[in-house]
Amino acid sequence: MLDHAALMIGSFMGTVIAVERAVALRRRFAWAAPVLSAAAGIALLAGARGAGAGLLVAAGAVFVAVNLVLLQRQSADHTRLLLASAVAWFVGHVLFAAGAAPATVVPWWFTFLVVTIAAERLEMTRLMRRRPGANAAMQALLAAQFAGAALAGVAPASAGVLYGSSLVLLAAWLLAFDIARRTVLAAGLPRYMAICLLGGYGWLAVGGAAWAAKALGAPWRDGALHAIGVGFVLSMMFGHAPVFLPAVARIKLQFGRVFYVPLAVLHASLLLRLGPGSFDPGWRAMGSAGNAVAIALFALTVLAAAWSWNHARRPARAGD
Repeated sequence: MLDHAALMIGSFMGTVIAVERAVALRRRFAWAAPVLSAAAGIALLAGARGAGAGLLVAAGAVFVAVNLVLLQRQSADHTRLLLASAVAWFVGHVLFAAGAAPATVVPWWFTFLVVTIAAERLEMTRLMRRRPGANAAMQALLAAQFAGAALAGVAPASAGVLYGSSLVLLAAWLLAFDIARRTVLAAGLPRYMAICLLGGYGWLAVGGAAWAAKALGAPWRDGALHAIGVGFVLSMMFGHAPVFLPAVARIKLQFGRVFYVPLAVLHASLLLRLGPGSFDPGWRAMGSAGNAVAIALFALTVLAAAWSWNHARRPARAGD
């Protein structure tokens, strides 16, 4: 389980986020982080666990440095949170390399993902009017999450309840204050993104509740991990890809309703996995397969959207 988490969070998702940060910084050294984390994934797939762990530690160290420079360029709440998320990623890698138990390592990696997304949403909605104390409340919730991760190896039950509760409350904060509440009433891409975000926040609440229940002895480990890792994180990735790819990879996408297909498959298969799948391994396997199908469908949708964009503009270019 830990090697799978290292591959998905340390290598795959970490590489995607590190690429985004390297593009933002525009400094050559910043590209060392995604290169090292991608190399770590190759090493892990090849069965070289020690080499993969070492590469992840190196990637994490560079990534922390990248975020320090970004914070120096722009001192703001969201850049401070991005630095904190980078530190969480690095700490998780160090613990993984040191051979720590999964229950000690995984909270740090999930903290990296959750805090990164929270920071990006804070940046996107920084111009919105909020009630006094709203930002301070978010900071307190994320501090509680860090505390839960730090105490996981010392007081697992108390730390798990604290960690899970902070996730539930963070989901409530995002549902209350994120701009997605308004843009869901729009049309086209803004509405699609809002649906991805709001659905993801719902799964974050489910995952947080399952995490706290698991700490108290309930058999909800799969629900805790995959409600957050699949329901929350992948919903965010599905929602941000139509904006992320044009901005970072210079890949233009023709948005259409077909983007809702992989999103629907993702949520339906996760419901199957965490609902009936909680009692029947067969249903759980079907739900897990559905998660993989949703990812594959999304990749195909993105490729088709890129082709559609280029195809629709080809005659215009030929006539210039």
